[in-house]
Amino acid sequence: MPLPAIILDAQGRIAAMNDLAEAFLNISCRSSLGLAIEGADMLKRLRVVPPLATLVERVASGHDALHRAGIRFEIGDRSGGHSDRIATVHAGPAPSPAGGTVLMIAPDGGGGWLGQGQAARSAARSAIGMSEMLAHEIRNPLAGIRGAAQLIGMNLRPEDRDLADLIVAESRRIVDLLDQVERFGDSSAPRLAPFNLHDVLERVRRSALLGFGEGVRIVPDYDPSLPPALIDADQMVQVFLNLVKNAAEAIRRAGDEPGTIRIRTCYDGALRLAPSPAEPQGRSLPLQVEIEDDGPGIPGPIVEQVFEPFVSGRENGTGLGLALVSKIVTDHGAWIALETRPGRTVFRISLPKA
Repeated sequence: MPLPAIILDAQGRIAAMNDLAEAFLNISCRSSLGLAIEGADMLKRLRVVPPLATLVERVASGHDALHRAGIRFEIGDRSGGHSDRIATVHAGPAPSPAGGTVLMIAPDGGGGWLGQGQAARSAARSAIGMSEMLAHEIRNPLAGIRGAAQLIGMNLRPEDRDLADLIVAESRRIVDLLDQVERFGDSSAPRLAPFNLHDVLERVRRSALLGFGEGVRIVPDYDPSLPPALIDADQMVQVFLNLVKNAAEAIRRAGDEPGTIRIRTCYDGALRLAPSPAEPQGRSLPLQVEIEDDGPGIPGPIVEQVFEPFVSGRENGTGLGLALVSKIVTDHGAWIALETRPGRTVFRISLPKA
C-alpha cells in the first residue's frame, strides 16, 4: 500500500498494520497487536484527536467507506514528549467474515513527515543539467568583469574605490554560488564502503562547534549498538554539515536565546523502500540519523518544496543546500524525511547497513 494502513478487528483492536503505518505512528506492529487503538494501553504512545471511534462505528453499522480530514495524531517519543501529525483518515469495512475496519492514513504535507520522493529526484536531475550550463556560460565572462574592476579600482581616487571593490566582492560571491551549483554536475556514483556513522557525525559536530555552531548547544544522542553503514563518508559529512548549519542559522534567527541541536541515531528495522525491478523485496534502510532543532520551523508556503533547487526560507539564501542533500541521499539509495512545526524541526535520514 502506498499509504499507512491499519486493520482493526470487530472490537476495534489492532489486527495488522503495514511498514508505513509503523513509521508514521512510531509504534511497532508486534507490540500493538490486540490493543485497542484508542485504549488505555496506547495512551502513552498514541492519542487521536478527534477520536476515531465514531468513524469506526459508522463503518461497522453498514457504511461502505467514510473519510475525515484534519485528524491529529499525537505521537509519543522515547524522551516522554510527543509530536503532532495531521492526516486525513479513510475508513472502510475489512474483507473478513468476522468484520472489522480498514484505516488508511493520508498525511498532510505541512503537518507530518514529508518524504523525499520522485519529485525531489526529478528536481535534482534537472539541477544537474542546469549546473553544467551555468558554470560554463557564466564563469568565464565573470572572471573578465572581476579583473576589469580590479584594474579600474587601482586608478580611482580612494573615495571612489568602494564601488570597484563592491563589484569585485559581488563577483566573488557569484563564483561561490557557481561552485555550489557545479557540485550538482558530479554524476559519479558515491564510493560506498562500511563506515561507523558516529565517526562521521562526530567529525561534523566538532567542525560545527569550531565554526558556525558557536553559541549553539549541539547534543549527541547516539545508539552505540548501530552496525556500520554503507555510505560515501565524505559525501555524508557534507549532507550532515548542511543540515546542522541550516539548523544553527534557524536558531539564531529565532532570537537571542541559545538554541539546541540534537543529533540522534537509532535502529529501525521496519523501514523499507518500495519494491523495484532491481530490488523486488524493497530496500531495507534501518539506520536512522535525525538532526533536530528547536528553532521556529520551516515556513509553511515552502515546506513541500524544500528539497527543490533555489527554494529558500531565509534572506539571501541560495536554496541549494537541501537540493544538494537530496541529490546525495538519492545517489546513496537512501531516504530523507522532514517533520517541522514551530519549536521543533527534524530531518531524518534513513541509510542501509553494510
